[in-house]
Amino acid sequence: MLSTLEDLFNLARNRKKNPIEGSYTNKLLKDKNLSKEKVLEEIKELIEAVETNNNQIHEAADVLYHLIMYLESNNIKIEDVMQELKNRKK
Repeated sequence: MLSTLEDLFNLARNRKKNPIEGSYTNKLLKDKNLSKEKVLEEIKELIEAVETNNNQIHEAADVLYHLIMYLESNNIKIEDVMQELKNRKK
């Protein structure tokens, strides 16, 4: 399960180093405003899906994908986020 998330972070980092023309991932990584807008849009769609009990898994996957791209496009390392969460553990 966690390997899938790791794969997404590796994909984002790889695409930053080796862009592929026409790649949606690269589009998100290059355009911080687009990346931000997509995160906001996908979170809204997830909330609606949960409230209507419809398509929650699909929308949750969209949120995770777009959040990962947003973090990477803004040079926020998941390792730092994980450390912050670990520091909060009581």
